[in-house]
Amino acid sequence: MSRSIERSLLTILLLALALLLPPPLQAEDDAKPVKVKAGDITLTLPASWKSSKPTSRLRLAQFTIPAVGGDKEPAELVVYFFGGSGGGVDANLQRWINQFQAKGRVVRTMEGTSKQGKYVLADVKGTYNKPIGPPVQRQTKLTPGSRMLAVVLHVEGKGNYFLKLTGSEKTITAVNKVLRTSFGASIDKEKDYKLKE
Repeated sequence: MSRSIERSLLTILLLALALLLPPPLQAEDDAKPVKVKAGDITLTLPASWKSSKPTSRLRLAQFTIPAVGGDKEPAELVVYFFGGSGGGVDANLQRWINQFQAKGRVVRTMEGTSKQGKYVLADVKGTYNKPIGPPVQRQTKLTPGSRMLAVVLHVEGKGNYFLKLTGSEKTITAVNKVLRTSFGASIDKEKDYKLKE
């Protein structure tokens, strides 16, 4: 058998195998999204984002997001509601931004409108002062290569809901759009937002 025929047969065999194998799982491609009620908002989340019992009374809901691409730890999404405004939008976002070390920190703030209300979002990358242990102890662990997406979602007549997604930069990048679509927003329609000093 000639080499060209062998190569052609090998190519056909490899193509056939590629068609038979299932596509690789993507962080944003879970088959059946799940609707989750958190107070007055409804989140549409991938089935792989596992809900767990909130670890503090300040948390309305919390979810564990599977790590991607060799990351060692899963990410976490927490939903907070404090009643009414829960403090100013900028003050809350600035507080979350300050949970990252100033050196090497990269911050971008955006605003948009979702199906559930207007929102402002802070996208922060760098070294995160990750809380460990009980909140009253205020202990943290420096975690380089982290990313946070922090959202203040204003629900008309109800107040502000706070969504905080934290984890390794790679995992958060993989679910960046998923967070927006979970509450009916679109990353493509966001505009830059300037935090008030």
